[in-house]
Amino acid sequence: MKDEVAVKKIVHCMRFASPILAVLCLGALACACDKDQGGSASSASSASAPVQTPAVAKPAEDPSFKIGLLLPDAKTARYEAADRPYFTQRLAEICPKCEVLYQNADQKADQQQTQAESMLTNGVKALVIDAVDAKAAGALVTNAKSKNVPVLAYERLAQGPVDYFVSFDSERVGRLQGEALLEALQKGGDPKRGKIVVINGSPTDPNAAAFKKGMHAALDGKVSIGLEYDTPDWSPDVAQKEMDQAITALGKNAIIGVYCANDGTASGAIAAMKGAGFTQSKWPPVTGQDADIAAIQRIVAGQQYMTVYKAIKKEARVAAEIAYAMVQGKPYTEGHAVPIDNGTKPVPAILLEAQSVTKDKVKDTVVQDGFYTTAQICTEAFAPACKIVGIL
Repeated sequence: MKDEVAVKKIVHCMRFASPILAVLCLGALACACDKDQGGSASSASSASAPVQTPAVAKPAEDPSFKIGLLLPDAKTARYEAADRPYFTQRLAEICPKCEVLYQNADQKADQQQTQAESMLTNGVKALVIDAVDAKAAGALVTNAKSKNVPVLAYERLAQGPVDYFVSFDSERVGRLQGEALLEALQKGGDPKRGKIVVINGSPTDPNAAAFKKGMHAALDGKVSIGLEYDTPDWSPDVAQKEMDQAITALGKNAIIGVYCANDGTASGAIAAMKGAGFTQSKWPPVTGQDADIAAIQRIVAGQQYMTVYKAIKKEARVAAEIAYAMVQGKPYTEGHAVPIDNGTKPVPAILLEAQSVTKDKVKDTVVQDGFYTTAQICTEAFAPACKIVGIL
């Protein structure tokens, strides 16, 4: 009650006092208020000091990085249709402000080198490279590392001080192809009753060597290989010429099977067989890899026996996650890494599982995973075949 009276008197003082006296009255009012709250009176100097409020920390903004994506060619359909968009999509999900600098080398190692140098000049903080030539890429990788830019080898293991590698077990892929071809040949009788044509991938691609190793492990001693080729640049056109040569040398009636390392080379071999007049009843089983949409349609139509479906969406998304970890200087801990020696160092490798796809497995693999829709596969020309194999 006494405090209320004191306050009233001080307020009256401020209303009618001179300016100097009003200041003194204000100090007295502060003391009265402090007492009213149960605290001790402050000194005049404390009362006039400005109040310090604690600084509020601003939320950290999303980081912004440039990440370079270097893919090897446009002839292999998957790169533009799947790898690039899936990588870009996943990076946008985990780092909305990150920017992907993309280049396709058109199967030219020197062009890929130039593209990488341009990206480094433009300030990329990580490189993701599917090398045209694994050996030649060593210089590219070394140059990036000299600028403290980490490198992820994608799909193919490049040489040099690579930080991570993400792909599939390539030798296992070759085994899947060889085993599928052997199974198809055994359905027709003795698998040595005729000749096999082998069309491998590019000699500059270490994966091609691993596919070849796995294929030979599955087939050697069990079939008769008539002719075997290594196909520069994985070129379908070159594969067609190789198959033409094999048909001329062996005779079309002697060829009972064709090993092709991927779907692009398979398309070339199939074009050669069509040109040579192979009939459907004498059509040899043909292998492939990558599950290109055209290959899936050929499988449904009975022109290609099988392909290897590699979950490219998962591979590309994992690559984006590894790249994002690298630019932050963090280790990638989401997958089990195994060391693979690339000739320079043991590289932590994330190896994903691949699946063999024949016509009876199309629906349970590429369709079920959403890699393709039934509408994409079963266009008007392939709708009748789709109904026969149970896709429609």
